[in-house]
Amino acid sequence: MRDNRPKSRLLALGSAGALVTATLIAGAVSAPAASADSRHGQDREARGAAIAAARAAKAGIDWQDCPADWGLEKPIKCGWVSVPLDYAKPYGKQIKLAVDRIGNTGTAEERQGALVYNPGGPGGSGLRFPRRVVTKNAIWANVAKAYDFVGFDPRGVGHSAPISCVDPQEFVKAPKADPVPDTEADKTAQRKLAREYAEGCAERSGAMLPHMTTPNTARDLDVIRAALGEKKLNYLGVSYGTYLGAVYGTLFPGHLRRMIVDSVVNPSRENIWYQANLEQDIAFEGRWKDWEDWVAANDAAFHLGTTRADVQAKWLELRATAKKSPLGGVVGPAELISFFQSAPYYDSSWVPVATAFSKYVAGDTQALVDAAAPDLSDTAGNISAENGNAVYTAVECADAKWPTSWRKWDRDNTRLNKDYPFMTWANAWMNLPCATWPTKQLTPVDVKTHRGLPQLLIVQSTRDAATPYPGAVELHQRFKGSRLITEKDAGSHGVTSLVNPCINERVDNYLINGKLDTADVTCAPHATPKP
Repeated sequence: MRDNRPKSRLLALGSAGALVTATLIAGAVSAPAASADSRHGQDREARGAAIAAARAAKAGIDWQDCPADWGLEKPIKCGWVSVPLDYAKPYGKQIKLAVDRIGNTGTAEERQGALVYNPGGPGGSGLRFPRRVVTKNAIWANVAKAYDFVGFDPRGVGHSAPISCVDPQEFVKAPKADPVPDTEADKTAQRKLAREYAEGCAERSGAMLPHMTTPNTARDLDVIRAALGEKKLNYLGVSYGTYLGAVYGTLFPGHLRRMIVDSVVNPSRENIWYQANLEQDIAFEGRWKDWEDWVAANDAAFHLGTTRADVQAKWLELRATAKKSPLGGVVGPAELISFFQSAPYYDSSWVPVATAFSKYVAGDTQALVDAAAPDLSDTAGNISAENGNAVYTAVECADAKWPTSWRKWDRDNTRLNKDYPFMTWANAWMNLPCATWPTKQLTPVDVKTHRGLPQLLIVQSTRDAATPYPGAVELHQRFKGSRLITEKDAGSHGVTSLVNPCINERVDNYLINGKLDTADVTCAPHATPKP
């Protein structure tokens, strides 16, 4: 499931200088640690990554004003880093990755290097990260004194050799079929769509697909580190960005200085990625109920009922109405789920989603249509939405072997849907292209501690829907010496961007002073949204 969801599509998951010393080049070329179960070819890719990093360290990045249509204001600078499409062939075809940067706001003495960010997805752009400085984001003000903020478009994303699987305007057209099947014919139709989507990926982006993997993106991250002139990487990863960080830490343990992972994907090989999506279905149901409880507690504002059961009844009534006759001709159950799922994702969506729902119940259908329908005139947004979904699919399908038996998919999702109906089938159809994926599927990296791995900080809320809490515990056990901050009784996805001094102060202390608590910490939840 993606966590940077365009509203126009049912997504169940829902961006320094060229002088390099000999020391930095040495840092760039040291080969990553090979895990004990390295398969044939990984050594070639490790050598290829070292060659590409050494080349990038020499080239540096030619920072320029960002293109006007990227929406990145001065003094943010943009540039490009070349990486091999295939790390087993480092002198073969190269692709260019878009990167951007804003310098630290403190003194030269305060500067500790670059902090590189990935927001998740897979398929999310990190290019907006330096805007936290431009917009004077108070949570990150202290860290910004010490670090350049660096974002990038991962391979296949945005400006970095973007991939596509279907025409973007077709991709966003609505209404889509109700994801919850009534008949076997409904399932057959969805299976056909999933198979055609996988075929479309091969037709439109076939040369890129075999190389759209998390290990390759981790290698890209190391080349970016070298191009920045950094001997060691400082990294902040959220959601899927935590899995990217976990793989980077496994492949390049000696190249890390500090790393924060926030809202953690369970990195167990057994979890990547089929099981991960089933686990999400359960967690989304729990967080959906949390939101319904909050709506009921604020009945004076929303008039949707005083109990969770009242709110759920109105949701089911809305869903049935839209199934019978899509609202405004374009908003059916699929579009409703795409819009409403942002509430269990992010607390910041609680009020807007409840408000649109409340207006609908009060007789204003248009407000909900405006919120949930695709905007066919937003061609740039639709290109971005389609690209994000293509990358999400390509990476998850290539990272791991998926079940090819429809009987297994049908059995697992039918069973889950009985108790966790909010997201289950929508999520299943989104991932089903992986069952007929046209290129090789890897065995996931065995995430574990290797020599040189520094202490890292893990931040996680207990009721997160997209990345359930056990994932943070699993990574904590695998990365020795790590510290876990648990935000208890909260569930907003992406904890480090929220105001919670118990967490914010520890993030600052780690990134600025390199200090962690002597034991794991539990924090009270951040403030609940107010209507």
